[in-house]
Amino acid sequence: MQKYICMACGYIYDPAKGDPDSGIEPGTPFEKLPDSWYCPECGADKSSFKKMGS
Repeated sequence: MQKYICMACGYIYDPAKGDPDSGIEPGTPFEKLPDSWYCPECGADKSSFKKMGS
């Protein structure tokens, strides 16, 4: 699955790991994250993330 990086702080969202602290289960693709999800490191919203390797 595709990883995404936060352009504000460098946090990497890895779908294989999810975001357990925010209730996001492993295997959840970035596109399926709720609009209310935000970067667990800096609080940036989803629009601050870019697909890695593109």
